[in-house]
Order: sequence, then structure tokens, then C-alpha cells
Amino acid sequence: MTIDGFRKLALALPECYESAHMDHPDFRVRNKVFATLAYPNASWAMVKLRPLQQARFLASQPSIFVPVKGGWGAKGATNVRLRTATHATLWPALVAAWRNVAPAALLKQHVDLKRPRRLTRVGADRQE
Repeated sequence: MTIDGFRKLALALPECYESAHMDHPDFRVRNKVFATLAYPNASWAMVKLRPLQQARFLASQPSIFVPVKGGWGAKGATNVRLRTATHATLWPALVAAWRNVAPAALLKQHVDLKRPRRLTRVGADRQE
């Protein structure tokens, strides 16, 4: 997964837009952050999960998902190792993070988010 691949996946979510916070690109839905790029550095991203969600991702893909250090990590903030992430492993985490902050009315409109809608080439986000 590349930075651009992460960006394309995140922006494929309904009403998502890119902004910035503390010098890091972030992704929001209705002004609420659900993911961040380049945190703590360009090799990583972050998704805002709930602690139980985080535990599931850590258990299933420990080479990709790591809790953010400190209190944020204990609350579910999860780093994503971009180099080892793929579309198949990242998309469910992005959807979960998006659902965690999206308002109920928007969630009702987008019950089934199995595939990103705006990607032109799935798999183009992988690094060789």
C-alpha cells in the first residue's frame, strides 16, 4: 500500500474529504476525523477504531496493525504499516473507522460498503 493508495481508499468512502491536523493529512466525514496519513511518519497511517475492533484487527493482522502509543492507542487509535497493508486488509479497517464517526443518518444511507466506489484500478495501491 502506498500513501496514494491509502488516500484513494479513504476518499472512496461516502462524503469523505481530506483535510489536515497537526501537519498530517487526515480524512473526515462531516468534520470528524476517522483516519490520518503519515503518523508517526510516512511509513504509517492511523485509523480511529474502537478498542474491540482494534483487538480484532491486531489479532488477525499483527504485521499490519499496531496500537498507537499511549492513551490514544488504549482507546482504539491504530497505526497501519503501509508497506505490508493491502486493499483487502485496509478497506475493512477504513470502513470500520468511517462508521465509528459517521452520523446515523449517513450510516442508514450506506449500509453495505463492501467495495470502494471511486477506485479505477483495484490493486494499483500495492507496492512491489
